[in-house]
Amino acid sequence: MRLRVEFTTEPFDLDEAPAHAVVAREVVEAAELDAVDVGPFGNTAEGGADAVLTAVDALLRKTLEAGATRVSLQVNVVEEGGA
Repeated sequence: MRLRVEFTTEPFDLDEAPAHAVVAREVVEAAELDAVDVGPFGNTAEGGADAVLTAVDALLRKTLEAGATRVSLQVNVVEEGGA
């Protein structure tokens, strides 16, 4: 099964990326995912179910430890081979 996760961390800071946003980017970029798109207002990552769920666990734990006060995420099942 393939999954796509879309997430944001808060609070926002338009002047400088907060520590929790930097940590989120590091987590998804280091994970064994097939596709990662990191942007200023939303992020997506896609891959096999085990890799995505492992990344989500690390993302939640590490961003909250780094000062996030809210993490919004959505996980969708995607068709095999879809990006």
